Amino acid sequence: MKLFHLSHTDLDGYACQLITKELFDDVYYLNANYGLEVKLSIQNFLDKIILLNKEENIFFLISDLNLTYKESTNLDLEVKKLIKSGFNIKLQILDHHISGKFSAEEFSWYYLDVNRCASKIVYDYMLEYFKTFDESLSKWLKPLIDTVNAVDIWLDEQTSNFEFGKVLLSAVHSSREINSTLFPSLNRDYRLYLLKASTKYLFEDNRHILLDENIYFLKKEYLKLDDKNDTIDNLSSKYVVNVLNKNKDKFTIHYKNHKGLLTYSIGSISILANTFLKRNEDYDFFIDIGKKGTISLRADGKVDVSQMAFKLAKGGGHLNASGGKFEDFEETIDYEVVKKFIQKKLEILEIEKDDK
Repeated sequence: MKLFHLSHTDLDGYACQLITKELFDDVYYLNANYGLEVKLSIQNFLDKIILLNKEENIFFLISDLNLTYKESTNLDLEVKKLIKSGFNIKLQILDHHISGKFSAEEFSWYYLDVNRCASKIVYDYMLEYFKTFDESLSKWLKPLIDTVNAVDIWLDEQTSNFEFGKVLLSAVHSSREINSTLFPSLNRDYRLYLLKASTKYLFEDNRHILLDENIYFLKKEYLKLDDKNDTIDNLSSKYVVNVLNKNKDKFTIHYKNHKGLLTYSIGSISILANTFLKRNEDYDFFIDIGKKGTISLRADGKVDVSQMAFKLAKGGGHLNASGGKFEDFEETIDYEVVKKFIQKKLEILEIEKDDK
């Protein structure tokens, strides 16, 4: 069975995916935070499913996300079309948001229970329908999910479950060392690692305090590329640069005779950009654009990015560090859309220069 699993971008949402990761070998994951992200993610799944062999058994799972009635109606129609054309698809939403009430009343595949968090619902669902939890797995997974349940629906602030859950909540929320927009799969793996690694403290006294004190070290252990220790900022920069180096063609842009690297929504790029440019002398500049159109540019003496910032977005700054904002930028979750937007801007600058 091939699983397509879309879930939310918080502790509960990732905990849902930790469960299915332990149970399924063939999984395609996405995470979304409502609105446009949900719509685009569902379409992404549908586009991928239609390319599969019709003999494939497909489980289309959405967890910890409430769909509007319109979104549910559209999804129902699209899945029915695929089934009618010969695809074997099981569609299931496991939700706990009361705002999904109208959809849950209309569609049999929309399961709603406001008394449990989504990961608790997913755990119980998998136990009922797949019965695949062995003793070694349930030993750590069940108490972890009980902890997520305690904090996600704010059960009892006096329990150790609740305090441990608060630390997990903060850890997942703050795990931005690997950018989730640019590297969604790597970011998801990072967060799932932290969730699973945290279970070593589940049965200790003062477990919430121990976890709180060790999250930093768990992060560093994951981000290390070798045995050499460093600050977490330097380790994360080296980790991301290593990923960028392996995929340079995808992220490369050009301006005149200069070669640059473009990232999307990373933010605070000074250490990252400096590390990348030092290791890649054939690159002259580094650009990061935020979801709202803010732009950060860095260089290493080979191009004046203050002039680039001014010409691109009426910005400015320093020779090697500048910024600005595009007023005509539209938020997207698709990096290729961002790359085309920036490259077109750079090409217009070249034409304008040639015309003068």
